Amino acid sequence: MYDELTPGDIRKMKEEIEYRRLVVRPRALEDVKEARAHGDLSENFEYYAAKKVKNQNESRIRYLERMIRTARVISEESAEDEVGINNTVTVEFADDGSVETYRIVTTVRGNSLENLISNESPLGRALLGRKEGDIAHVQVNDGAAYDVKVLKIENTADDGTDKIRSF
Repeated sequence: MYDELTPGDIRKMKEEIEYRRLVVRPRALEDVKEARAHGDLSENFEYYAAKKVKNQNESRIRYLERMIRTARVISEESAEDEVGINNTVTVEFADDGSVETYRIVTTVRGNSLENLISNESPLGRALLGRKEGDIAHVQVNDGAAYDVKVLKIENTADDGTDKIRSF
């Protein structure tokens, strides 16, 4: 996998693992035990549903542990005047003059619907290291590209409210 994660991402993942082990797992095991007690398992929908929830929880724990184990830890630090991880960036699109504000995050927290752009996305890659007033060329693929102008950079502290994306 080798995803790039910040120390904050790893901390959040460890917190989710602990929560799933200490809260979700016992609840899921109790639900399976209770559903099993209802009798014939061949026609017991509650049993299969409880098993599915239990297995999804265990799968998520394994996934998070693998992500932590294989992660490449990157720094959240950047120069005050250049775009880095957890910075909020206001850009102007050269083709139509529209202005958007994005926060640069790691892939596990990326959510374009909330303007959280991954540092590995074409836009995120193009913006990293840029300064106010710079023009960034965003290469989407071989046939598509566009330019954006960096209007404003805000150093946003990682407040811990961004969720680790669930797959």
